[in-house]
Amino acid sequence: MAAVFVVQWKGMADKDEELAMPRDAKIVKSLLKSMGVEDYEPHVIHKFLELWYRYIVDMLTDAQVYSEHAGKSEIDCDDVKLAIQSKLNFSFSQPPPREVLLELAQNRNKIPLPKTIAGPGIQLPPDQDTLISPNYMFAIPDESPVEPIEETEDEEATIPNPSQEEKMEMQQDPHQRVSFPLPKYQKD
Repeated sequence: MAAVFVVQWKGMADKDEELAMPRDAKIVKSLLKSMGVEDYEPHVIHKFLELWYRYIVDMLTDAQVYSEHAGKSEIDCDDVKLAIQSKLNFSFSQPPPREVLLELAQNRNKIPLPKTIAGPGIQLPPDQDTLISPNYMFAIPDESPVEPIEETEDEEATIPNPSQEEKMEMQQDPHQRVSFPLPKYQKD
């Protein structure tokens, strides 16, 4: 007897909730049910209502701006349609037609992929196409001592220092090996 009473009490509670539910909440609930959603948290309906109200307020605000721009005193159906259309144009983009995509794919596929060199480990693209390639160059010190040359401001702009010319030539060949002599430390 107690089990039957609990089931009846739950059914009566659901009917009371449904009667107390606002019309918009009932509509959201029926939409969820029509889409096959039977089990959901109660706050899902509130979130959908919040989204629905926010969307409507945005549309009506945009329609009011369009109406004021047109010099009308009231919002009409055309203003709402324009607001909805502008929101759709900025929110959603249509994919290009299938023919355009096929043409782009054919043009792209005409270029063959580069040949891969099979080797041990993970295959990586060439060094110039990766972020692991060296992105620096060393300046090679001169073997001969450089004597200071006194220059005037006019000469600095027109006659470059010979050591600067050598540095420019060295920078043009980035694959040149560089070695530096290490100072020898005496052990005490």
